[in-house]
Amino acid sequence: MQRSDGGRGKGKLFVVGVGPGHPLDRTRRAEEALRQSDVVAGYSKYLDLVEDLCDGKELISTGMTKEVDRCRMALARAVEGHIVSLVSSGDAGIYGMAGLAMELAAAEGMDVEIEVTPGVSAANAAGALLGAPLALDFAAISLSDLLVPWEMIIKRLEAVAAADMACALYNPKSKKRVTQLKEAADIFLKSRPGSTPVGVCDSIGLGEQSVRISDLDNFQKEEIGMRTIIIIGCSETKIINGKMVTPRGYSI
Repeated sequence: MQRSDGGRGKGKLFVVGVGPGHPLDRTRRAEEALRQSDVVAGYSKYLDLVEDLCDGKELISTGMTKEVDRCRMALARAVEGHIVSLVSSGDAGIYGMAGLAMELAAAEGMDVEIEVTPGVSAANAAGALLGAPLALDFAAISLSDLLVPWEMIIKRLEAVAAADMACALYNPKSKKRVTQLKEAADIFLKSRPGSTPVGVCDSIGLGEQSVRISDLDNFQKEEIGMRTIIIIGCSETKIINGKMVTPRGYSI
């Protein structure tokens, strides 16, 4: 695809992680990328998170599951010579749009500069709200089988559970996916006690944010949906003054 507007300079695509939701959780680098851009693309709800930085800019908005479409449109505008920000919630490189943008540009022969702008991931934000549950080795696993077969997700859950690592679970439950979270919990219960602390954080950075601490036996009683992130502690994780803490092993 060749650049169609000969009057413009060379375009660029920023793939921007805008954090979990609250403006205070956006990085200065992310805000600067958005200010430089004349086009901003993203899932409609993610564009709402940066509405204050989008005045006078062209907006490319698509619904959920239309990632390839909006990525292709964002790349096309950059090829034409525009400075474009493609926004992801959290961090653009963690379950975000960064990898897709690079794959698609290469597959379709688009000669355009791509810069990934990191952001605060949901796991980082949830960990801070809960205390310090990710202070030692941990893993992040999405329970969505839209792009990864459930059999592969099970293998990853089993490996992390057996390795006694804390684990952040993304996309734990939806209206259509109601059994996967129970299967994941059962896998962890084979390797660690039911009293293991579990944090349940919902709508992080938004007005309806909630933060709850439960345990492996009981956390599924909490309200859980697609905007929830769950952090399962390891065998060393404990509750200290109402916060989840995974000690690093310092002598104190």
